[in-house]
Amino acid sequence: MGMFKTTEEFEKVIVGFFQLVGNTPIIADKLLESKMVIRFTYTDPDLVVVVDCAGEKTEVRPHDTETKAVVEMTMSSDIAHRFWFGMVNLTKALTRKEMVAKGPIPKVLKLLPAIKPSYAMYPQYLDANGFGQYNITKAYTPPTA
Repeated sequence: MGMFKTTEEFEKVIVGFFQLVGNTPIIADKLLESKMVIRFTYTDPDLVVVVDCAGEKTEVRPHDTETKAVVEMTMSSDIAHRFWFGMVNLTKALTRKEMVAKGPIPKVLKLLPAIKPSYAMYPQYLDANGFGQYNITKAYTPPTA
């Protein structure tokens, strides 16, 4: 069993965070420029979320298994959670198969600078929205260069 005990619990956290990111202009503008539709398939607990950046605003749709995605990302909910803290290197996670990606991976990698501000937003989002028990940065000290 991972950090999140139920799908509903994880869905509240990740969907709310994706909506926040999609409504944050410094990030959303770059996501919308990409015109990408990304399907995230999470395990332990299981959840599917589509982040659709192909329109005029970012749309986040949990349980959407019908929309054709440009990129499909599969990972455990714990890997996703650690990723949004900036604790998971995407390239290494793909190499180690902690994350599996289907689609144009170079386009995904180009989005990393655009989403970088979200790493600081995630712990703040958790604390501000009653999910502080999931804020693992309180016990985490980033390595020094």
